[in-house]
Amino acid sequence: MDSTSIELSSELKPTWRLLLEPEQRLITAALVLVAACAWAFILAGAGMGKKVGLDDPSMVIAPMPWEPSYAVAIFLMWWIMMVAMMLPNATPAILLYDRVARRIENESGRTTLLFTSGYLLIWGAFSLAAVVLHWVLDQSGFLTKDMASASTAVGGLVLLAAGLWQLTPMKHACLVRCQNPLQFLTHGWCRGRLAPVRMGLAHGLDCLGCCWAMMGLLFYGGIINTAWIVGLALYNVLDKSLPAGNLLPGLVGCALIFAGSLVLISLLSF
Repeated sequence: MDSTSIELSSELKPTWRLLLEPEQRLITAALVLVAACAWAFILAGAGMGKKVGLDDPSMVIAPMPWEPSYAVAIFLMWWIMMVAMMLPNATPAILLYDRVARRIENESGRTTLLFTSGYLLIWGAFSLAAVVLHWVLDQSGFLTKDMASASTAVGGLVLLAAGLWQLTPMKHACLVRCQNPLQFLTHGWCRGRLAPVRMGLAHGLDCLGCCWAMMGLLFYGGIINTAWIVGLALYNVLDKSLPAGNLLPGLVGCALIFAGSLVLISLLSF
């Protein structure tokens, strides 16, 4: 990123103010609309034919054969869930990118769409991997009808893995980069026709590094359990909003490790 863009960075520090600026209103409205549609999809039952409410998270659905159309539906369900949960967290980076593209590259709209697409492609790839795991667990009989873990061992390992990841240096490094989109743009700006996509992919990888293990908790609590989805979304917002070095990841990690250990220890009870 050149000196002009570095000088511009001083104008971009109060990120939340970009939501209110006239030149950002169209981008903000588009992001809010996409996220709202994704959340409406989740609250309507995530396309699984049943409405799942916060007051009845245990509602189940009839099992479906894994035909191509069903596999595509499961993939879309996962991807739309990721859009609902992660797009709000990416909004500061998207608005900052749009601002810099306007001021430095004299570009907007198209390049911002490409940046956002690159970010969402990362979560699309994650969703594809989740579908493969979903299929393996389902075919092995490890998922209930409401798509939660039917295996005590699998459930305990999922909790344990999610907790341990919260305590790793890699999680912390990804979180720090994800919390500082201004620093990311200042040091990671690049030019070229596909540069917006590459930058979106890079930011998406940082977010993936923060959150992939927590998303795995959906296999424990239920993939169509709205309460778990909302809870994880709120945690992600807090995780990325609180100052770097806060105690939240450590506390949540320890709690998950404790819960996972209790679940696994219960297997030894006779």
